[in-house]
Amino acid sequence: MGGGHAGGASPYAAKHRQALQGQSGWAGLVHNRKIFANAVFASLGGLLYGYNQGVFSGVLSMNSFKQRMASAVSNPGTKGWLVSILELGAWVGVLSTGYLADKLSRKYTIMLAVCIFCVGVAVQTAAFQPSSIYGGRFITGLGVGSLSMAVPLYNAELSPPEVRGSLVALQQFAITFGILISFWIDYGTNYIGGTGSGQSEVAWRVPLAMQLVPAVILGIGVIFMPFSPRWLVNQGRDEEAVVVLGNARRLPPDSDLVQIEFLEIKAQYLFEKELNALKFPQFQDGSFSSNFKLGLHAYMSLLTSRTLLYRVTVGSLTMFFQQWTGVNAILYYAPSIFSDLGLTGNATSLLATGVVGVVMFLATIPAVIWIDKVGRKPVLISGAFLMATCHLIVAVLTALYHNSWSSHPTAGWVACACVWVFAVAFGYSWGPCSWILVAEIWPLSIRGKGISIASSSNWMNNFIVGQVTPTMLTHIGFGTFVFFGVFAFLGGIFIMFFVPETKGLTLEEMDDVFGDREGLAVADQQRQNAIADRIGLTAFGQRKGGSDNEKSSHELFDDEGKA
Repeated sequence: MGGGHAGGASPYAAKHRQALQGQSGWAGLVHNRKIFANAVFASLGGLLYGYNQGVFSGVLSMNSFKQRMASAVSNPGTKGWLVSILELGAWVGVLSTGYLADKLSRKYTIMLAVCIFCVGVAVQTAAFQPSSIYGGRFITGLGVGSLSMAVPLYNAELSPPEVRGSLVALQQFAITFGILISFWIDYGTNYIGGTGSGQSEVAWRVPLAMQLVPAVILGIGVIFMPFSPRWLVNQGRDEEAVVVLGNARRLPPDSDLVQIEFLEIKAQYLFEKELNALKFPQFQDGSFSSNFKLGLHAYMSLLTSRTLLYRVTVGSLTMFFQQWTGVNAILYYAPSIFSDLGLTGNATSLLATGVVGVVMFLATIPAVIWIDKVGRKPVLISGAFLMATCHLIVAVLTALYHNSWSSHPTAGWVACACVWVFAVAFGYSWGPCSWILVAEIWPLSIRGKGISIASSSNWMNNFIVGQVTPTMLTHIGFGTFVFFGVFAFLGGIFIMFFVPETKGLTLEEMDDVFGDREGLAVADQQRQNAIADRIGLTAFGQRKGGSDNEKSSHELFDDEGKA
């Protein structure tokens, strides 16, 4: 999918880097242990989201919570708002994070998001009225949404290209781990004071409060983590960027691999900077007003540039289809769904919900290990079709036996098993891969803004799914599963025909798969080549590798144009 061009501003340097870089998958993760450790720690942000997402499904079904928040839980409409208001807050949070990530740094944005998250959790834990749950979940959503963008962005920019997919997949791995532990904590605390009308309110306040533990750990620990090398280059802090890249690779700063990666980042940054200066010379004085207008034009370029609009479409629709597979309908309302499928007793429904967390978590592990070997498209397509199949089987069984589950227990357990298989399919495919795509498809200058737009699609659709699911389950029953199954199938078709494969490419090589010569004007390509020659990237590649080392980037570009 990458075409004949090796990618970036200098094909010679790119080829030499590809020859020097390590293995993909698990072997690459082991080789880059420091990056792996940093990414695992940063992905605590995903754990916070997963835990918050999973814990509330169990809390909603607890008798003491129903008694305390009866006015909100008893009505399907207000119950939907109780769940979905977090996603509304996350939508606002992720839209504001694009600017913050570019201005404050990815690192400090994560710290700010953690602080906001903690405030929201405290309000929820101390709640005595539904209004406090609404407000607390909205504030928590602001932090969760910001983390959902900042953490994959940080991991993608710190990751070597050969393991970038696996490292970004840690975000989904962390989310599923958070879901897993939240389900089982709910199952355990459900017994505090008994499972009946005498249940203690501690049963739901404790699992809500426990979100603060990983949040505080992340907030303190991120202080000691490095800045993104790509953000450092954007700020003109080149020496620091080289040091971070060297530490990430566990190589000296003057090693070939570190120097090539730094020069590729620098070339892309200079290209975007010079292009901005050419297009908007009136906004180059460095003032707040000029920077704001440049940022506004950067957002507008997402719609006016053909290659960027393609990326917006891919990112936004990937997130759209991720949510309309119905995954969060399952996660938010799993206990209710299992009860509807014939499982009796709140504890039994919570137990079945816990199994969803276990299988989804286990299914994410292969994605982390093999996503950079298999590629994005095969994983996404297979997952979509498997999820669609599970939805349709559940729909058929529910249509046939929804009034007689007690006399058809086998059918009920088959339906439950399909929900578990659905969780497996999502765990290895659309869970990690959608975030990988959104994190890796953007050019440096508008990466933060691009990810914020695409991720906002996730949260807005997540909000809508959480809002409408109780009403759908109440009024159209098995039609809910048909609805989500159709969208899962359409998601697979979309990936099959409209999304390019991005496996193994550097972030700077994404221009190739999203337009190449057609997306970049000849003058822009020549400008990239001129920058590569000027900063020594072309000379470095010629000196270190390539049999045509007497040619410059300009000459190679001309040769490829004739081919």
